[in-house]
Amino acid sequence: MNNETLDTAKANVEKRGFLDIDLDPTMDLFAAIERLKKEKNAVVLAHYYQEPDIQDVADYIGDSLGLAQQAEQTTADMIVFAGVHFMAETAKILNPSKKVVIPDLKAGCSLSDSCPPALFKKFKELHPDHKVVSYINCSAGIKALSDVICTSSNAKIIVESFPEDQPIIFAPDKNLGAYINKVTGRNMLLWNGACMVHEIFSLEKITKLKIRHPNAKLIAHPECEDPILRIADFIGSTTGLLKYSQTDPSTEFIVATETGILHQMMKASPDKTFIPAPPNNSCACNDCPHMKLNSLEKLYLCMEYETPEINMDEELRLAAKRPIDRMLEISKAAGL
Repeated sequence: MNNETLDTAKANVEKRGFLDIDLDPTMDLFAAIERLKKEKNAVVLAHYYQEPDIQDVADYIGDSLGLAQQAEQTTADMIVFAGVHFMAETAKILNPSKKVVIPDLKAGCSLSDSCPPALFKKFKELHPDHKVVSYINCSAGIKALSDVICTSSNAKIIVESFPEDQPIIFAPDKNLGAYINKVTGRNMLLWNGACMVHEIFSLEKITKLKIRHPNAKLIAHPECEDPILRIADFIGSTTGLLKYSQTDPSTEFIVATETGILHQMMKASPDKTFIPAPPNNSCACNDCPHMKLNSLEKLYLCMEYETPEINMDEELRLAAKRPIDRMLEISKAAGL
C-alpha cells in the first residue's frame, strides 16, 4: 500500500469512522494482531457483545465495570478498545497519557445518544437538591455532570451509598433506574432513555418459548423492560448472567440481552443450551448494530496505523474522571 492510499484513508476517518483500506484476504489476522500487541505494547479490551473473533483475540473480555477496571490498571502503552465509543472514552478518561484507539468511531450507543449533555444540564438545573448517578453507558459530557457513575454490576451498591433521604437523578437508562428503584425502595427521578436492543424483546414470544422449553430459565439484563424482568428467573449484569449460567444446574437458558454474550456462555458450558430471547419483529434486533460495526479487519487496521484515536479536552476529562473514580472506590470497597 502506498502513502497516498494511507493518507486518503486517514483523511476520511472522521467521515467513514474507520480506515477504509483493502487487506490481503490471505492474511492471518489473528497472528498479525498478536504480533502488533508485542511490537506496540498494546492491550486489546473487548466487550462481551463483540463478534466471536474479536472476543477470541482480546486480552480481556468483560462488561462495563470490568473493562473500566482493566483500563485503569493496564500498563500497556496503547489501549485498543473493541466496544462502543463511550467505552473507549472511559479508557481515555482514566489514561490520559496512553494512546486509545477504536476500530470504528461510528460504533456509538443508542442509550448514550438518548441523553444529550445540553438537555441533561437543563434537567439537572431544575433539581438542584438532587445528586446525579449516571449509568456508565453515557458520553463524557454526561459523566462530567454526574456525582458518581455506576454499571449494571454495581448500580444497587452505588445508589445505596447515598443516605435514604437524598434525592437522586438516575440517567440515562429508565429501565435500569426503575429496576434499582424496585430493589432498593428508592424513588429516584429517572431520565427517559433506553437501549434499543434491550427494549426490543417480545414478552409474548418469550412466554411461548418458555412453554416450548419448560425447563429453560429466563435470564435477563436489567436494561430490559419491566414486563420481561417480572418473569425472569435471574436478573443480572452481563458478567452476572455469564456466571449464573455456569453455576446454575439448569441445562437450558433463554438469554434476554445482546447475543454476543452467547459465545462466552457456550465456551464455558458446552453441554448447556442457550437460546437468544426473540425480539418483537422478524429481524435480528437483539444484535447491537453499533457493537457489530467492529470487525477483526478494522481491529487490525486501527492497531497497525494507530487510528481512529480517542482524544479529549483536558477540562472535560478531569470533570468526567471524578465520578468514575468514585465508582471504582465504592466498587473496590464492596469487593466488586
